Amino acid sequence: MEPPRPPSAPPPPDVRVPGAGPDARDVPAVFDEQLERSLGAGRRRRAGAIALGVLAALLVAAAIAGIGAFVFQGGTMGGAASSAQVRKTAASPSADETKARIEAEPSAPASITPSTETYIPKRGTGKFTRPKGSNKTFGSGGRLMRYMVEVEGGLRQDPADFAREVDRILAHPRGWTASKRVSFRRVDSAPYDFVVRLASPGTTDKLCAAYGLDTEGKVNCAGGKEVVVNLRRWLLLTPYYKGKPGDYHALTINHEVGHRLGYGHATCPGKGRPAPVMQQQIFGLKGCVANPWPYDRKGRFITGPSVP
Repeated sequence: MEPPRPPSAPPPPDVRVPGAGPDARDVPAVFDEQLERSLGAGRRRRAGAIALGVLAALLVAAAIAGIGAFVFQGGTMGGAASSAQVRKTAASPSADETKARIEAEPSAPASITPSTETYIPKRGTGKFTRPKGSNKTFGSGGRLMRYMVEVEGGLRQDPADFAREVDRILAHPRGWTASKRVSFRRVDSAPYDFVVRLASPGTTDKLCAAYGLDTEGKVNCAGGKEVVVNLRRWLLLTPYYKGKPGDYHALTINHEVGHRLGYGHATCPGKGRPAPVMQQQIFGLKGCVANPWPYDRKGRFITGPSVP
């Protein structure tokens, strides 16, 4: 049976349209820390009254219901948000921003415990270094997608090394170029189609909040033309990719770039089969086996049932 063909990826927006983008490279160095927000402890107030009539009883019931709703929102029933969810912040994306896919990985326990050798500062300098572009084109057909790579200062991460890792992933024969519908080239100035940024947890929160996402200092996000990679997740991986940093890095970049190409989420197509790269594998493999690539070794697109 012929393998399913991937959906046609919508063309990216005109990169020359004015608007905020990676050229605005300075992120404020001071941030409002809200990673451990508490919803507080509310108290239920009991309304007691003797019903003197139908109207009085209705008023008392309504008052109790209103108080209960208030307490629930205040934290007694709600508690802290689940670690498997990414909460939206009060900030809402603009109409233009909502046209692009906004994606965040749900948080999950790290597969290793940070040690003295694993340097993960809460905040970097807020300023990004952009390595020089490359004259290499990865892929041989379809639309040319220009991308930039940036690394925040203060992370003890070499921007050139990170750029080479992103290049390796996008140039891989099982990557998105296997479709023959897209090719990639790294640039260091406009025009560009997307930018991949490696940022500290605090800066990740700041950048992702612009798209209405609260990443809680733990996870990655993508919105507009930005792919924001959280240093914490990049170094600590996830349980399903323990001891396999190269594979997890490939999953992260391929998943987020897949959204930039217009692909939505998919789920496991069957027990023992490779998980689609557009599956949120950090939630669980659902019977599939871990897989960081869009295509298999025979050039077949790996997908499954679509999910919201």
